[in-house]
Amino acid sequence: MLRGRPRRVPEAHAATGDDPGGGADPLDAAQERRVRAVLALGGVPQADLPDGVQQVRLRLLERAASGREAPRDVSAWAAVVASNLAMDWHRAKRRQERLGERLAALRQPAEHPSGEDSSVLSVAVAQGLDELPDAQRQVVVLRFYADLPVRSIAEQLGVPEGTVKSRLHTAVRALRARLHEDEVV
Repeated sequence: MLRGRPRRVPEAHAATGDDPGGGADPLDAAQERRVRAVLALGGVPQADLPDGVQQVRLRLLERAASGREAPRDVSAWAAVVASNLAMDWHRAKRRQERLGERLAALRQPAEHPSGEDSSVLSVAVAQGLDELPDAQRQVVVLRFYADLPVRSIAEQLGVPEGTVKSRLHTAVRALRARLHEDEVV
């Protein structure tokens, strides 16, 4: 601060985050973790997660640079952008690895006790997610892993709440059937 007035950051520096005085990252640590989780659960390989996070940051900065107002809920907006990126990655790469392996790599042992039952359930759920259509997998990940309410998901995806509820219902029913079929639960 100079003489009690806040320092004005030139718009070019504010939009790019390369402010010589230390511009703020458009995503806080919690939002970045959520974006990484949504990308991983959506099928993005572990090695590509940092690129995905950067893509979300870039889109947020581009939005600000274009003069559009910031999203009401940056966290929800970032999760939906990450989910859309994951769908794009999934379609483009026709991923080789199973989602269960990626989930296991993301899990931190201190927070999740390792046990055969837990691992079997995680792999079964991951395989079930893998088999869902993209739109159903997207709403499941946003609702249960990104912890977004149905209303936010609907707003961010531009679909009616009923569509989100229907996709969730169908996806959960398919996952439940898969778990019973594999005799996991």
